Amino acid sequence: MEEKRFNVVIIGGGPGGYVAAIKAGQLGLNVLLIEKQKLGGICLNVGCIPSKALITASKEYERIKTLETVGIKAVVEPVNWKVLQEWKSGVVNKLVNGVGQLCRGNGVQVMYGEAELAGSKELIIKQKDGNIKVLFDKLVIATGSYPIELKALPYDHEFIWDSTDALNSETIPKSMVVVGGGYVGLELGSVFARFGCKVTIVEMLSQVLPGFDIDVVRLIDRKLRKLGIESKVNSVITSIERKSDGIVATVNTKGVESSIEVEKILVSVGRKPLTNGYGLERSGVALDEKGFIKVDNQLRTNADGIYAIGDVAGMPMLAHKASKEGETVAEVLAGKNSVVDYRCVPAVVFTEPEIAVVGITEQQATEQNIDTIIGKFPFAASGRAMALQETDGFVKIIGDKATHELLGVTIIGPSASDLISEAALAIEMGAAVEDIALTIHPHPTLGETLMEAAKVAIGEPIHIMKQKG
Repeated sequence: MEEKRFNVVIIGGGPGGYVAAIKAGQLGLNVLLIEKQKLGGICLNVGCIPSKALITASKEYERIKTLETVGIKAVVEPVNWKVLQEWKSGVVNKLVNGVGQLCRGNGVQVMYGEAELAGSKELIIKQKDGNIKVLFDKLVIATGSYPIELKALPYDHEFIWDSTDALNSETIPKSMVVVGGGYVGLELGSVFARFGCKVTIVEMLSQVLPGFDIDVVRLIDRKLRKLGIESKVNSVITSIERKSDGIVATVNTKGVESSIEVEKILVSVGRKPLTNGYGLERSGVALDEKGFIKVDNQLRTNADGIYAIGDVAGMPMLAHKASKEGETVAEVLAGKNSVVDYRCVPAVVFTEPEIAVVGITEQQATEQNIDTIIGKFPFAASGRAMALQETDGFVKIIGDKATHELLGVTIIGPSASDLISEAALAIEMGAAVEDIALTIHPHPTLGETLMEAAKVAIGEPIHIMKQKG
């Protein structure tokens, strides 16, 4: 068996693993990156990037229908789904190739195959044309996660889909049930709804987007209804009956049963850390009660020389969190005294309108008994939002009442995914609400809404009326 040796071996080429590999290469380490399928992992190939490509296309398709209000009349033809899928795949392939070039350019060796630990400092890469033994000094586990499967709704990838099936579907179904009202379910359900699919969301909890600001959820509920999406909360699917052209699902809503006949069921109820099949038990790596690998603030596991990053190392399961951990672990491997800092990890939902949150929400502040100042500014009062015909939503700023330190920002509205970065930077720097309020923002822009919300929080609103009391 061929044998190779490396300073650092990384298992998994997703947004955690490949970033760690590139950074480690830049720091002068001899790095091997092992990937089972394609570089970029779930995020780039069947997650973040392809979903956002389809979301963007569907929003543009929907937007065409509103142009008549500004004097532009367009004939809207049915979407060419095959061409759209080809374009989406082209975007993905360019990025995958780009990651490969970056790895090579930074001295990272990439091998494809299934990795399995054979001891504390060695592993085997199983490839079609033979196995390779790899000896290493340090190992980084970045194996990611996989979709949770419900016993009552096992994936058959024909009628019962996971998110990958939905993203790679060959046609647009006429009807669909989305099980799970989290961000993935709402994003993908909205895509198909914009292209004419009748979508029903079944969520077991009392609201879609569990854990989000109730003001955000109310607005999203209205927008979902406008798209023709029905949301059944406090509901579960208790049984299904397969037919030749679809499925009849029985839904229990607070003890009342109803039936829905659909072509497809998309199950989107979360993900689990991927730890099986890598021989981790041979290393003694400890897992927590939910199956995540336990790590400290330098991403070390309890096993000597073994680290873990990304989805497999704990919540939140976000690509940018994984990438940050990838950079940190590379610095640790190079002997730097770096630690991962989770002071603020932004979260984004690419619905219509977009939702973005960083720091704590108003509800979390209340639960933690924090005395706060709150500033809320509507996009309906933004000239730029009016010009864009995207006036739904608001910016909400949460500050500490005693110190005015910025604690959190919630944005629902146009370009929320971009606007949240200013808020993340401010929280990271320990800014006061006044720092945002006193910063001159260009006009007319959407970014002004953060400044305006900050002014509301400190009692000095300009473009909305000051509330009495």
